[in-house]
Amino acid sequence: MVNCCRTVEPLEYYRKFLKESCRPDGRELGEFRTTTINVGSITTADGSALVKLGNCTVICGIKAEFAAPLPDAHNKGYVVPNVDLPPLCSSRFRPGPPGEEAQVASQFIADVIENSQMIHKQDLCIANGKLVWVLYCDLICLNYDGNLLDACTCALVAALKNVRLASVKINEDTGLAEVNLKKKNPLKLQKHPVATSFAVLDDTFLLVDPTGEEESLTTGLLTIVMDEDERLCAIRKPGGSALSAEKLQDCISRATTRHKEVKNLLDKVLESVTSE
Repeated sequence: MVNCCRTVEPLEYYRKFLKESCRPDGRELGEFRTTTINVGSITTADGSALVKLGNCTVICGIKAEFAAPLPDAHNKGYVVPNVDLPPLCSSRFRPGPPGEEAQVASQFIADVIENSQMIHKQDLCIANGKLVWVLYCDLICLNYDGNLLDACTCALVAALKNVRLASVKINEDTGLAEVNLKKKNPLKLQKHPVATSFAVLDDTFLLVDPTGEEESLTTGLLTIVMDEDERLCAIRKPGGSALSAEKLQDCISRATTRHKEVKNLLDKVLESVTSE
């Protein structure tokens, strides 16, 4: 009977819980799902990470390749993110070219990389005006259950922290690149952006870390990206219910706290990997 009510009148079903300041999965309105991070899961990549946010699972693999610098940036490399939402992760996605949600997520990640200045692109330069590194960051959703942007941002940062770049120098006589695979250096991240997403239900209730079901019932979504300096790196609100200045400030405060939690978890994971 309960499952029938949830299927026929899902919003009414949720309202009964929200009035008691809880959700059907047992979480409080401001409670996040369990977050797990695993780095180095793809041995063929130059850096990788697997992130689970509840049931939502995203894996990020990074490949570093040589490229000519862009015409207007002779001493800078570049980063190319791509989010893939295959049919494997949810029945809502179909085979074929990237859909709108995948394209929006890819652009969001690109904006986070640019706005947060998490990487000094000069660090990706091998030879000024001749050769640079390009980092292809492929983010694949393995199981879609809401809050994709938070999971993708976390997976990207964790994978970048796992990147090791081979030592390269240009032979002055031949002009060719000489690669020393025995000597690899970690990629230095200047900032560690963390995304925190919220859902508005009935124009009243504010839920953090929405599931896929909660997102389908929402009257508004909001994603805030903060760094360790409590600087706002990106904000996304695709229409829906308006938020008061007070609620928006509350969201920013929660995003600041969430950043500390995720950064501490990431540091612990990387420390355990280093000590192995």
